[in-house]
Amino acid sequence: MATPSNAVIDTDSAGENSLSFEHALSELEAIVAAMEAGQMSLQDALDAYKRGSALLRHCQATLTAAEQQIRILDADGLRDFDALQEAPAGDPRPDGKQES
Repeated sequence: MATPSNAVIDTDSAGENSLSFEHALSELEAIVAAMEAGQMSLQDALDAYKRGSALLRHCQATLTAAEQQIRILDADGLRDFDALQEAPAGDPRPDGKQES
């Protein structure tokens, strides 16, 4: 079975900054699937690992930047989801259930 590694692995990192998060994640998933299939030569596996590492760093940086933008937009008013579901004693609960 031919591996998709040849189609996915592009070691040209010059265009990596313009790569969308979704495309990078999709390519990373394809690399992982190809590596898990175990049909790659050693050199192809090393190249795939290098490309996967670069894609992972790109995805992590993109997520970190998005998180920072959300914090700025939310003026650091982020709250835990669990805390949002806890209502004060006299208030109706967000899930619509009555306290017993």
